[in-house]
Amino acid sequence: MSKYRPYYVPFFFLILSIFGIITANVSTGFVLGQLYSRFLRNAIFLLALIIPIISGMGINFAITIGAIAAQMAMVIVIDMGLPGGRALLLAAVMSIGLAVALGNIVGFLLNKAKGKEMIASIVIGFLGTNVYQLIFMVGYGTVITPFNEEILLTRGIGVKSMLDCMDFKTLFAGIMPITIGDTTGSLLPIIIVFILALIVHLISVSKIGYHMRAVGENLSISEKLGIDVDKTRRISIVISTVLAALAHLMFVQDLGVINVYSGHLNLDIFSAAALLAGGATFKKATIKNAFIGVILFHTLFIISPLAGQNLFKNPALGEYFRSFIAYGTIIFALMLNLKHEKANTAIIKVDAKV
Repeated sequence: MSKYRPYYVPFFFLILSIFGIITANVSTGFVLGQLYSRFLRNAIFLLALIIPIISGMGINFAITIGAIAAQMAMVIVIDMGLPGGRALLLAAVMSIGLAVALGNIVGFLLNKAKGKEMIASIVIGFLGTNVYQLIFMVGYGTVITPFNEEILLTRGIGVKSMLDCMDFKTLFAGIMPITIGDTTGSLLPIIIVFILALIVHLISVSKIGYHMRAVGENLSISEKLGIDVDKTRRISIVISTVLAALAHLMFVQDLGVINVYSGHLNLDIFSAAALLAGGATFKKATIKNAFIGVILFHTLFIISPLAGQNLFKNPALGEYFRSFIAYGTIIFALMLNLKHEKANTAIIKVDAKV
């Protein structure tokens, strides 16, 4: 039965999803159409979590910082009033630059918290959110003079909470059109997701990828082998942050609107829960886990309110169930991880005695 252990969580989500679809009484076309949008918005976030896990740092909840880098770039580009294609390209370049700089800072901080990276990354995410909100809520209109004052609140200080970017949403319209379920979209964003997945795979099998695996297995042995442990871990976080920034660009592009102050919130939690739903653990994650997880987890997200409406005549229960599933998945994975570590420790002790 131990060989089936990695499939316990995905199988559980599959059963819940099937039950939810039957209960919600929705068509397959509706679910597939919604999944198309959610796949584009969230798949790259899950890819961003893989590299730090390979490096033994657990789930990088500080991918929020990458999303913040993308939001900053998008707000600046909208403020400059550039047209769609050039604006998105400039936003991507700015996002990557900011993500590299901020990722190095996050990596440096996490190197100071070895063994407690997940807790530290949560705190860093909260700190980054507060600084970001301070800049755009207070700094814009006072210290920072905008190009376009229409993005400011009526008092002249602070950026509006919602900014329209429908120009970005229509960029891919008509390019390699496809119909998935009830939704008509473009194949190009899916190709972009798979290209980034290929890049993650190539990184994982490269020289730096082998260094990451070695560091993830044992820090002290890696140091004795001549691997620069701190640099390798920092590179992992930089890659993760850059991917998170690109993921948020895809998120905003598909959504067509920027929620300036809260658009990046909870992305870390839901991405982590989705990855774990795909069968990943805090010690091991693959691209396969990411794709399985984003499909299973977001299928449940799509149908939860509708199932809640049909079962209890209250869609709000479905919304609560979403949060319960997200946090519950992380706790369940943590319990399995701790149990696995205890089992490994017991085996090592037995071997040592023998």
